Amino acid sequence: MTERGAAEARPVAFRGGGFAPTPRRGVGLALLVGALLLWEIGSRQGWIDALVLPAPSAAFAVFVELVRSGDLWLHLGASLRRLAIGWIGGTLLGLAFGLAAGLFSLARAGIVPFVAAIFPIPKIALLPLFIIWFGIGEESKVATILFGTFFPTVIAVYGGVDNVDRGLIRMGQSFGLRWTSIVRKIVFPGALPAILSGFRISASIAIILLVAAEMIGAEHGVGAFILMAGNLMATDQLLAGVAILSLMGLSVSWLIGRLERALLRWRS
Repeated sequence: MTERGAAEARPVAFRGGGFAPTPRRGVGLALLVGALLLWEIGSRQGWIDALVLPAPSAAFAVFVELVRSGDLWLHLGASLRRLAIGWIGGTLLGLAFGLAAGLFSLARAGIVPFVAAIFPIPKIALLPLFIIWFGIGEESKVATILFGTFFPTVIAVYGGVDNVDRGLIRMGQSFGLRWTSIVRKIVFPGALPAILSGFRISASIAIILLVAAEMIGAEHGVGAFILMAGNLMATDQLLAGVAILSLMGLSVSWLIGRLERALLRWRS
């Protein structure tokens, strides 16, 4: 083979990666550990006032004591129960109304203006109204979370339905697929990435509303624990509560990530 022929036969590198992100598993953990080490060193050296911002080791000691005494499971169990009921209820309702708005013109004409009018209202501001309606018990807290997660879910669902490739829908119609088959095999899978992204946003909103609701009239819960710590100026306990909320958020994000990998394998 001539030199020119060898150059022409040289394999070409694959260029069709499609902007797929390359996983870097240790980067986030390394940054977190580095920040905590700097924080701990600054506290031990006296550069950071322990009253204003205690060392991570002090917050960890509080966390260990909460585990040992069983108070962690008492507060965490109450919060997770409220979060699960409120978020699941708001998500199911949001899916139903979002699909209706995305698939039916009459439903869209009524749902979309209603969502646009109510969604910008801070749901925390409605918490006193929910207390008047449902009392100061569990119902008002769950209603706040449900109401807050309903609207972003509706927006994510009908937005995802709108962004489905209309060419695929026309192709299904040209092949004689029934309306239900088009929705099940084309519309819903095409909208699923947007729907799951909406789940991430609504879950974060649900945790925020959970803390706000538990700070009003709750005996147990992570938000109630943080409020009590703040009233006592126990900043180490307050930081431990914030860390628990962070772990809750990471756990929810991990679960949704697993769901995405299971349901969106067709994208790879």
